[in-house]
Amino acid sequence: MKLNRIITGCAVAITLVVNVSSGLAQDNNNNDGGGQNGQNRQRGGGNFDPAQMQQRMMERVQEQLGFTNDTEWSAVKPLVQKVMDARIAVSSGTMGRMFTGGRNRGATNSAAGDQTGNRNRSRTSMFGQASPEQEALQKAIDDNAPAAQIKDLLAKYKAAQKVKQAKLEAAQADLKAVLTTKQEAQAYLLGLVN
Repeated sequence: MKLNRIITGCAVAITLVVNVSSGLAQDNNNNDGGGQNGQNRQRGGGNFDPAQMQQRMMERVQEQLGFTNDTEWSAVKPLVQKVMDARIAVSSGTMGRMFTGGRNRGATNSAAGDQTGNRNRSRTSMFGQASPEQEALQKAIDDNAPAAQIKDLLAKYKAAQKVKQAKLEAAQADLKAVLTTKQEAQAYLLGLVN
């Protein structure tokens, strides 16, 4: 069951990244003036707007769940947002660590090391900020702390994750309570509910 939650969380995060990337690519295609068959695209997402990304995601969820009535959607939208926020809180930092190798390997004083460290931190922030418990545990691992200290920090991290998971499950239950069977099935396929 925990593996299923992790896989679902990863799928949601990857879906968000793919949607953001395709949205940015589409925006860049529309803004590049058509030079060289769309080869002159901007790199790095300089025009990235988190609010716009969130609005696009919500519009996609509204469409996928089949809400055409704005009044009905305005009642459901906060419940969807609450699930998304709780999902991000559960997986915050974890996805970024998976993509950056789990630690700030660029923590050297060299210019190249500083650039790598900054890049790793920015990737982690794209997937959410790591919790204080996660940061403390990672620091202890990186510093080769004694096993007893790591075990204690791991227990604190697990307890914090259980609280976040309980909030996610409560948010999902609230959302499921207002959805039709068909909408619930679609929400399940979107990774919003379990």
